[in-house]
Amino acid sequence: MRKFVLLVVLGLGVITSYAQTAAAKIGYADVDYIFSQMPDSKQIDADLKSLQAQLKNQIDTKLQEFQKKLADYNQAIQANTMPDAVRSNTERELQQLQQNIEKLQQDAQTNLQNKQTQLMDPVYKKVGKAIEDTAKENGFTFILNQQIGGLDVILYGDEKMDISDLVLKKLGVTPKPATATTPAQPKK
Repeated sequence: MRKFVLLVVLGLGVITSYAQTAAAKIGYADVDYIFSQMPDSKQIDADLKSLQAQLKNQIDTKLQEFQKKLADYNQAIQANTMPDAVRSNTERELQQLQQNIEKLQQDAQTNLQNKQTQLMDPVYKKVGKAIEDTAKENGFTFILNQQIGGLDVILYGDEKMDISDLVLKKLGVTPKPATATTPAQPKK
C-alpha cells in the first residue's frame, strides 16, 4: 500500500513538473463507469456467475458426501459398533475428504480468477486503446484514472475534463444515465 501511495505521489509530481514546463492538458476517466456501460461487461458478468454456480455445485456435492460419511461415522461411534481398524481407516478417509474439499475450494477460486482475467484482458486493452485515441484526438497530455483499487486518485476534477463518455462513444457505446446500481456521477 505504501508503494502504491508513493507511486501515485511520484506520478503526480512528474505530471506537475511537466505541466509547469509545457502547456499540459490533463483529463481523467472513470474506468469502472466505462466498463459498467459496455455490453461486454454484462456478458462477462453472466459468464462468471455461471462458472461460479458450476464450481459451487461441485463443492456442494463433495460437502454432502463428506457430511453423510461423517454422520455415518458418528452414528457408528455412538453405537460402539465400529472396530478399531475400520474406525482408523474411516477417520483417515474423512480427513482426506476434508483436505480434498479445501483444495477444491482453492482451485475453484483460482479458476474463477483466471477466467475473469481471460475475459477482461481483451476489454481492458480495448478500453485502454479507446482512452489513448480519445486523449490524442482531444489534445490531452495526460489522462488519469479516477480511482485505483477503490482509492480516489483524483480528489477534485472539473467535469469538463472527464473523458469517460467520449471514450464510450469511441467504443460505439451510448452512455446510459446513472441508475441506483451505478455510481451517481453526472456525465456530460
